Amino acid sequence: MLRFTKRADYGLMAIYYIAEHRDEGAVSAKRIAEEFHIPQERLAKILQQLAKKHLIESHTGPKGGYALTRTAQEITVGQVVRALEGPIRIVSCMVENDDCPQFSRCNLRGPVQKIQASISQALDTMTLADQAAESASTAGELLVSTL
Repeated sequence: MLRFTKRADYGLMAIYYIAEHRDEGAVSAKRIAEEFHIPQERLAKILQQLAKKHLIESHTGPKGGYALTRTAQEITVGQVVRALEGPIRIVSCMVENDDCPQFSRCNLRGPVQKIQASISQALDTMTLADQAAESASTAGELLVSTL
């Protein structure tokens, strides 16, 4: 089963939240942690990693917190996942010079490479802005369905 780690889950939740609230200025780590019930120490490490990869930036002071370094349209889910997890690989043996004894005669390598390329393409074409728009339309649909 292909899964994101908690680090990727938390990182995506945090950066989406920062993107959604960009008009309010920098968003504090404490606010994000409280909103999603994420341990603050764990979130701080994740946010530091995203800042190190230049997806967000830290602002100090009384109105400090985190903000996007680019627009939400310019940051993809793939960039966020790679910043937190490294290269996207659905199996570990897809690396050149792997010491797998089956590597040279593996008949699954071609299909797995296609699957991996499709996953990477999907993640690299999905932006934070797309997610925010999808969340807004879902919220609108929920509102309409409750009326």
